[in-house]
Amino acid sequence: MTEQARDTEALIRDQIAKHPVLLYMKGTPQFPQCGFSARAVEALSQIGRPFAYVNILENPDIRATLPKIANWPTFPQLWVNGELIGGSDIMLEMFQNGELKPLVEQYSAAPEA
Repeated sequence: MTEQARDTEALIRDQIAKHPVLLYMKGTPQFPQCGFSARAVEALSQIGRPFAYVNILENPDIRATLPKIANWPTFPQLWVNGELIGGSDIMLEMFQNGELKPLVEQYSAAPEA
């Protein structure tokens, strides 16, 4: 493993540790760059709690390294409390059956009034 790969892995692990709800996505919540990322953002936005994101299109090292760490090949990836929840299909299924909202609310602060 190269030093850059180690640095990238350390950065990813730090991001996951620092942010209770973290979405690795293509684009930004304001301008998603693929339909799957757009649907993931929409589900999280409807929950109404803050979440962090990383635009993997601006971070090719993260884009290349994260699938190896997560053992999950595609994006977006939702991480909650340090654990990979899954991609947009899993997120949408959890959102529709009511499992995603309490999970996100458990780990994400209520918005300021």
